[in-house]
Amino acid sequence: MLHEYLARLAKEYVFERAKRFAGSEFADFIRHDLAVEARKRTIFLPYDLELKASVGQSQWASVPWLAFFDPIITDTATRGFYVVYLINPQTEEIVLSLNQGTTEVYEEFGENERGRKILARRASEMTDRVADYANKFDIAPIDLGTDAKLPAGYQAGHAFGRVYNANSIDADGFYNDLENMLEAYRALVDRGGRTPVESMMEEAGSTDIEETRKYILSRRIERAKNVRIKVLKARGAICEGCGLNPQVHYNFSGLLKNTPLDVHHAKPIRELAEGETRRYKLPEDFLVLCPTCHRVIHKQSDASDLEALKQSIRFVHASQLDW
Repeated sequence: MLHEYLARLAKEYVFERAKRFAGSEFADFIRHDLAVEARKRTIFLPYDLELKASVGQSQWASVPWLAFFDPIITDTATRGFYVVYLINPQTEEIVLSLNQGTTEVYEEFGENERGRKILARRASEMTDRVADYANKFDIAPIDLGTDAKLPAGYQAGHAFGRVYNANSIDADGFYNDLENMLEAYRALVDRGGRTPVESMMEEAGSTDIEETRKYILSRRIERAKNVRIKVLKARGAICEGCGLNPQVHYNFSGLLKNTPLDVHHAKPIRELAEGETRRYKLPEDFLVLCPTCHRVIHKQSDASDLEALKQSIRFVHASQLDW
């Protein structure tokens, strides 16, 4: 079971790290078996998540981890925010954490005290945005047992979580915490993540917080790379509103993912039934539109009404012909 695999990682890591990294069976166990076991624990939960376990690249990491990524936000531990189990091998502790990518912050602000202060501030903002979930966990700082710069970033970027001793894990509490943390993660995504409310409202053109959150979530879904490429492949790279074909009209010959068309999330978030296990269906819930048609359809009372969009385009074309 997942808690047993993580306990093994915590208890054996110091010993295994003294061995050669290349070809390590223990490293393979973490990357594969641990990730598979985590997938088993989440497959029936109402979330779309990508999982990854790591013990380092080319050499042993100071702190191994198992992370849960919402692909709308990130698919890597270097950016965005995510749920992660971090291991303190010195104390044989497992830390469940709502955390964030350190690399993107370090690149902008420096791999120093300033960068860590930025991470800590953003962690506090994440906690505040989902305070109703954070109060189920501990908000105290975490200790990963090392002064290495990357783990120091994890410590600074920690919002809230729980610490378990690998030798005495209560399984029921452990899995209850995981489900609560994943629920908190989805709530943070749905509420706009780390983006300031003022910025979200400006982008959405609304002062209603619920409508703003729905708009921002839809836009994030549209931009997610696992969504965009699948929709373009399934629906074709031609605007479904005006018929613009980049290959014909722009002589575009680049990669499909770079096609100058937008993917529009046509099914409003508010229409998702309570308890529905997925935010969207591919490709049924989407349209392929040129940037102009995409802007226009968002101005309609029903942002999923393709026929209304086509009628407005026909009116424009007819006016031009009359002229």
